[in-house]
Amino acid sequence: MNETRPARFRQSHGLRLFFVLLAASLTAAAGQQESVEQLKSRLASVGAQQCPDLCIQIAARQLDAAHKLYIAGESEQAKAAVDDVSAYSEQARDAAVKTGRRQKETEIMVRRMAYRLVDIKRAVSVEEQGAVQSAIERLQRVRDDLLAAMFAKKPKGPK
Repeated sequence: MNETRPARFRQSHGLRLFFVLLAASLTAAAGQQESVEQLKSRLASVGAQQCPDLCIQIAARQLDAAHKLYIAGESEQAKAAVDDVSAYSEQARDAAVKTGRRQKETEIMVRRMAYRLVDIKRAVSVEEQGAVQSAIERLQRVRDDLLAAMFAKKPKGPK
């Protein structure tokens, strides 16, 4: 009964924060349940605003799959997954530049995927490094395009 207002506020604020984090983690877990194929099919029905995020999510999942496939020695399937990483990153770039939104977040995620591909390239055989290097170069072009769009000089309007 003698609780001060700030103490009650901290308790209720902490409880609210807990539920927000719980909801976010459940949402993330539900998103993990969707397969890459389901995400690809959902891509056709989303708007341009959601396209960069969904494409990046597909690319990231394919990057994880490629890494696992290279470890398992299934290089043909891994190459296909690496090609998907590049293709969906390019699609995310196109949507982000077109809408003018999510450019920074898209660039950050593409940069992280490129760094991860560099690590994968170091771990695969010399014969498999060409496909990974090609993907790295494609992701670098995606990053360059996103940075150019973000920092393009805006035309000055009439005064």
